[in-house]
Amino acid sequence: MLAQFVLFDGFDPLDVIAPFEVLGAGDTVTGGLLEVELVSAEGAREVPSGVPPIALRATGKLDPSRTDVVIVPGGMGRMPTDADDHGDDSVLTVLTRALGTELPALLKEAVDRPGVTVASVCGGSLLLGFAGLLAGRPATTHPLGMEALARTGAIAVPARVIDDGDLICGAGVTSGLDVGLYLLERELGPRVAHAVEQLISYERRGTVWQNTGSAPVAA
Repeated sequence: MLAQFVLFDGFDPLDVIAPFEVLGAGDTVTGGLLEVELVSAEGAREVPSGVPPIALRATGKLDPSRTDVVIVPGGMGRMPTDADDHGDDSVLTVLTRALGTELPALLKEAVDRPGVTVASVCGGSLLLGFAGLLAGRPATTHPLGMEALARTGAIAVPARVIDDGDLICGAGVTSGLDVGLYLLERELGPRVAHAVEQLISYERRGTVWQNTGSAPVAA
């Protein structure tokens, strides 16, 4: 199983590092059943994060034809508060710049390809939404970005992790840990996820929201 983590200029490092370490630990506890890669739309390069900047190295290009899971982080910056919040230090500006690259087309290929799961952390769902890939689908993001997410046509659900089949979304930045552990449980089984929980000394938070079962009745 191959998981590719997408890097783009201005990405949020914790959105990447948290699930990367979780899935990397999954590779360790399974003896090599899970491979993780850092990739970009442009191929191998040093990719700067948002402010304050650090750089991670993409070792190759995002390739939906060979990957099983694509993890999309958000951008680092000020969270949006209204439709016109596009200052130079805003998350929306960072994500808009990413939309001007080959990344949206590669993400669409991943979303459209059978057998590929696309997961997002924090503002990663906004990037998918701005690329027109979440219309009519339940999704979540950082609480301050929920209105912007709804404007993309997504069904904004205030859950920590959402499973919509081939789409998994995590809410705030630290939800990347929960997304990573849930991916391990779903793809490789609960014993693997539990072993990684023990290894990193973290228990997954919240109920994973799915559009199944009885509908709750408002009080």
